Amino acid sequence: MNTVAITNVSIFDGSGAAPYPGEVLIEGNRIRAITREGGYLETGNARIIDGHGAFLMPGMTEAHTHFSWNDQPSLAAIQFMPPEEHMLWCVRVAKRYLEMGWTSALGAAAAKPRLDVVLRNVVEAGAFPGPRYLAGSQEITTAGGLGDNTLPHLPFEALNFGAVCSGPEEMRRIVRMFVKYGVDHLKINLSGEYIAGIPAEANPFSEEEIAMLAAEAKLAGKRVAAHARSNESVKACVKHGFELIFHASFADDEALDMLEAAKDRHFVAPGLGWLVNTLYNAADYGIDEETATRMGYRRELEVASDTLRRMHKRGIRILPGGDYGFAWMPHGTNARDLEYLVQYVGMTPIEALIAATKHGGDLMMRGDELGQLKEGYLADLLMIDGNPIEDLRLLQDPDKILMVMKDGEIFKNTRTLLPPRGVIRSIAGGNPMVEAGVRKAHHPDPMNSRTA
Repeated sequence: MNTVAITNVSIFDGSGAAPYPGEVLIEGNRIRAITREGGYLETGNARIIDGHGAFLMPGMTEAHTHFSWNDQPSLAAIQFMPPEEHMLWCVRVAKRYLEMGWTSALGAAAAKPRLDVVLRNVVEAGAFPGPRYLAGSQEITTAGGLGDNTLPHLPFEALNFGAVCSGPEEMRRIVRMFVKYGVDHLKINLSGEYIAGIPAEANPFSEEEIAMLAAEAKLAGKRVAAHARSNESVKACVKHGFELIFHASFADDEALDMLEAAKDRHFVAPGLGWLVNTLYNAADYGIDEETATRMGYRRELEVASDTLRRMHKRGIRILPGGDYGFAWMPHGTNARDLEYLVQYVGMTPIEALIAATKHGGDLMMRGDELGQLKEGYLADLLMIDGNPIEDLRLLQDPDKILMVMKDGEIFKNTRTLLPPRGVIRSIAGGNPMVEAGVRKAHHPDPMNSRTA
């Protein structure tokens, strides 16, 4: 069994506790032992990674992932990539996420019916590197709604970004089709989107259609994710038990009361990356700040910030995940969302890290073994050069991400992997003593994360 000891690190375990100097023993795909400064770690035949004071934390979870968004400036440009190239794109992007520290991800919709499912399957089979993944359906939408981008003279279903539904029975057919394909959850666009020419506070689906989705999803044992910017769409999510709520910008006090009463069931991924970057960083693609303001994005960002601050104070789980994959917010820049959680939601840096780690484990339905650095948990770990609690921007820099481990396997490592050794080193100063398989933890200042 593969065994690795990670030594000389400052450990942030994802529980909310302050970092502490310590060492970690990984056996197979699990964390076997954690030792604080002053304790003993039995390393046995483990290979050694000396962190030289680096910051060790759980792997992060991206809660609103579109692997098939191909860094283009429009939904049509994303959709029109041929399926063969599109699948290869997804594989490449999944590797990019993993190397940037996202060891888990939840699909927020695929641009073609089976892209998410196939990607999940090849990653799970070990054929390609990528995060642990929960696969979503295409976006379920209405005729003329967000995600229906076919043209009147080209009304071909294969050219459509989403699955168009008109009526409860068609909803039943669509849900069963995606269940057949093997999705982990369904995705529905319950509200509009300014960039698609549909007001964010629009509510296109009938109650009968939403109820049918809820019934069929329950019958199949699937969760539902919803694009839900409007107040009424958030209420519909709570009413029908849709666990995964994307955006929630315009939720009023009544909607927040409903969410709070069911906060152990729901997760909110507000997609702040989309709002901020579309407002401020899309000028090169025809959406300058004035245009974005006129479209409604400035108002939505202001309202969403207030809504999310109140939501956070109520203890509702808010996670990073910002619709990355457009030209002005390409894949790999996702860690910007942690900054936005502090700036616009009022989280502390530690709370933002918990949202990306501990809450991410819960989102992936594996909170008892994922998202924290604890004995017995899955070995999804990141080693960072520097202290993200002091500067969350470190997580945006690939050079600062020194090591990525998922399921006990190292996918990225800039530290030297040393052979097993049996040495006890005294924290007090020295005098190594040989004792096979046992070492006393030795650490410099835990906040000093110098590079080797």
